[in-house]
Amino acid sequence: MNQKPIDQATTADLRGSWQALLRAAQRAREVAAMTGTELIISRAGVIERIRPESAQTGRQTQEPAARYGGEE
Repeated sequence: MNQKPIDQATTADLRGSWQALLRAAQRAREVAAMTGTELIISRAGVIERIRPESAQTGRQTQEPAARYGGEE
């Protein structure tokens, strides 16, 4: 198995995959908060149900904000 960081991958698609996953996770949280849907996540091998914070609370997620359009 390759132990290099993903940002050193040889293909552009693979290099951008981590940022794409972060954007998808952020969007999933936003949609879940708007619809009152729980998210199913895995932490340390344990499956958990979490209820995302409402968009009205203005609380930040634990992950850094995802960048769109290749902004760095």
